[in-house]
Amino acid sequence: MLDSYILNTMHLKQVAGWWMHEWLADFAFHTDMSWWIFAAAGIIALVIAFVTISFQSIKAALANPVKSLRSE
Repeated sequence: MLDSYILNTMHLKQVAGWWMHEWLADFAFHTDMSWWIFAAAGIIALVIAFVTISFQSIKAALANPVKSLRSE
């Protein structure tokens, strides 16, 4: 999972950088896109994914399987 995430992040970072550069070139006031903006976005997305997966894993581990089987 982590390998595909890193590979996709590296690929999409380049596409997003090119797209943002082309889009911002049409404005009267220009700004530079730093590499750390994309790195921060990738790290934030990774943290959100890990927190979500961890929360769901802990919730499933602490659940009583008998209650789950009764409701089915």
